[in-house]
Amino acid sequence: MSDKTIEASAVFNKLASLYAQKYMDVSGYSESLDIFGKLINNSNGTVLEIGCGPGNITRYLLNKFPELKFFGIDLAPEMISIARSLNPEAEFEVMDCRKINMIPTKFNAVLCGFCLPYLSRQEAIQLISDSAVKLNTEGVIYISTMEDHNSKSGYVSGSTGDQIYMNYHEFGYLKEALLKANMELLYENVCHWLLIL
Repeated sequence: MSDKTIEASAVFNKLASLYAQKYMDVSGYSESLDIFGKLINNSNGTVLEIGCGPGNITRYLLNKFPELKFFGIDLAPEMISIARSLNPEAEFEVMDCRKINMIPTKFNAVLCGFCLPYLSRQEAIQLISDSAVKLNTEGVIYISTMEDHNSKSGYVSGSTGDQIYMNYHEFGYLKEALLKANMELLYENVCHWLLIL
């Protein structure tokens, strides 16, 4: 059985520069990111960014909240390279998001901007649980994903012809996972986007 997350990271590694060019602008998410930043904005605000990609969200938040301390992870080394060059004040490491329990540190916030579409339903639920454990008291989790019936998940091709397995997630089971992890839903917003590489 193939590991669809590893397959997706290989495609993102190959297309990291193209992805960074096309998706650096996060203005479509600025409202929710601003709310997130305000919830954690303090002199000791630490953020674990899961699936940080080229560091576009990191850069946006550091521009608005420069006192935040970021530790970003991504499975694609080229994405990490771009993130480091864009955000020299932050720390980044190549790491599988399914292994965040190996990180010894706790954080004020966990940011998962664009990772869930590359995780199965069970992996997404587990990531929420693992993320909650990584939080300090009164910590905040930010999750963004492609919302639809999980049964619609499957391989998609971008403009380059490369295929990745896209997992759609249902709000109901994600919310249930958050509540089970003793989290409270503070903000919800539904946007409709299409990822084409």
